[in-house]
Amino acid sequence: MDMTPASVSSNPRSVEEIYKDFSGRRAGLVRALTSDVDDFYSSCDPEKENLCLYGLPNGTWAVAPPAEEVPPEMPEPALGINFARDGMQRRDWLSLVAVHSDSWLISVAFFFGARLNANDRKRLFSMVSDLPSVFEAFSDRKHGRDRSGVDSSGKSRHSSKRGSDGHVKNSRAAAPAAKQYDDDDDEDDEEHTETFCGTCGGLYNSNEFWIGCDICERWFHGKCVRITPARADHIKHYKCPDCSSKKMRQ
Repeated sequence: MDMTPASVSSNPRSVEEIYKDFSGRRAGLVRALTSDVDDFYSSCDPEKENLCLYGLPNGTWAVAPPAEEVPPEMPEPALGINFARDGMQRRDWLSLVAVHSDSWLISVAFFFGARLNANDRKRLFSMVSDLPSVFEAFSDRKHGRDRSGVDSSGKSRHSSKRGSDGHVKNSRAAAPAAKQYDDDDDEDDEEHTETFCGTCGGLYNSNEFWIGCDICERWFHGKCVRITPARADHIKHYKCPDCSSKKMRQ
């Protein structure tokens, strides 16, 4: 995705607004280095001018030249990532970009949080630390087992739940206790991508309750969309907040 740096700025002020901005930018960076990695890689042509990887507040990403203003409106990502692309192993280069992306995310969060009081800054960075870093998300996808229970289309491979009567109940909700993989499943791990929450950008964890939207097919932490497992049992077709608001505007 190519976009000018001017389009990546926002002006969050409260702890919640800054955290939402951080989560959106983080989700975009994770997407660039995982599910969109081929597009990102090809966008970083060493023959082009200095390029930066930006995470955008809306959960997307952009590869673009740095801001021309001096000083810039907000902290800038690592400059010239495209120049090193062909001089390193692809995996090592992506890892380096991931680490620099984490550094940039923290600097942006502190830039916006500098005017907060000490207690609010502590709360903000505690919330930020609860999310896996971009590097961790990248490493988990490349090295770790696929714990998400989803295939590359983002749909659950085991999205049914077994009731107390022993019968399987079909549901878009992902049960907290996902299938446990044994060593024989390692061969299939690279066939599957990780799943990220459509609200906070957090990586899938089988110990948490998730639910999938039947409209946009994104997945969400139950807590992020205020859906409990008990409530999910009574939902035939779940529609996430974004899809619900779109229908209301039509």
